[in-house]
Amino acid sequence: MAIEPPQRLVRTLGETRRDGGAEWLEKLPELVRQTVDARGVTVERVQAPGGRSSLVLLVRGADGTPAVLKLAPPWARPESERAALDQWGGLGAVRLLDADAERGVLLLERLHPEMSVRSLPEAKALLEAAGTLRRLWVEPPAGHSYETVAARTGRQAEAMRAGAKADPETAPLVEAALAAREELLAAPPEERLLHGTLRQSKILAGERMPWLAVGPDPVVGECAFDLARLVRDRVEDLIATSSGPSTTRRRVKRLAESLDLDQNRLRGWTLFRAVESGVRARRVGRTQDGELLLEFASWL
Repeated sequence: MAIEPPQRLVRTLGETRRDGGAEWLEKLPELVRQTVDARGVTVERVQAPGGRSSLVLLVRGADGTPAVLKLAPPWARPESERAALDQWGGLGAVRLLDADAERGVLLLERLHPEMSVRSLPEAKALLEAAGTLRRLWVEPPAGHSYETVAARTGRQAEAMRAGAKADPETAPLVEAALAAREELLAAPPEERLLHGTLRQSKILAGERMPWLAVGPDPVVGECAFDLARLVRDRVEDLIATSSGPSTTRRRVKRLAESLDLDQNRLRGWTLFRAVESGVRARRVGRTQDGELLLEFASWL
């Protein structure tokens, strides 16, 4: 079976996983063959552009039921995704049909990949995305093994410090972002299970519910951390207008109020996440993306 990974997946693994990405891609065709044979599904096509850390295949079961087969490397934490999807049980997120998380295999219900919340007008898209997040924010189970916001951002903070040394131009924003993180973690509110990487393009139209989230990288922490990624959605449009800074401030206010969150905490996590993404983009050579994100961060 000839499977050609989408270029976005190949490029992302090349940027972020020089210690195993190529090896995983080399083994991918055999993993696909074994998985398809074991589950008796028929592959329709590879979903493109697909994910940045996994291969997504549109398949049909033996009875003709459409589904999605997702294959992820171990560093993409497929076991955490399986656990979160299982806990959500299809409420606000795509439904998990079957899994072999040790091998990075997830079988999911088929949504409409061609129709995301991003296709809606901006104001409507933000409200729908916020409503989806509200359904996902549940209490984590006792003794959970999910990564915490403190641990994840701690790893990111170390990389940001190293990046600022190699790229001094980013140092002032990095210092501001790290200071914001320390203040936010000093007195965090109650913790919830979070999607971790939600943006408008990860909320797809479904049959049983209008909108459902896909592709979580679950983390446990305060809700403002999850919402922060949405503030910068369509950042290229914000940068292109003179009203970008004021529009961003209105987004923070509107999103925080819609979910009863503290605006200052949302602003702080938005700053941290934007600077972290911007520094990382510059580090791997995506200079234009990095500059957009850092300019956005400067407005906060």
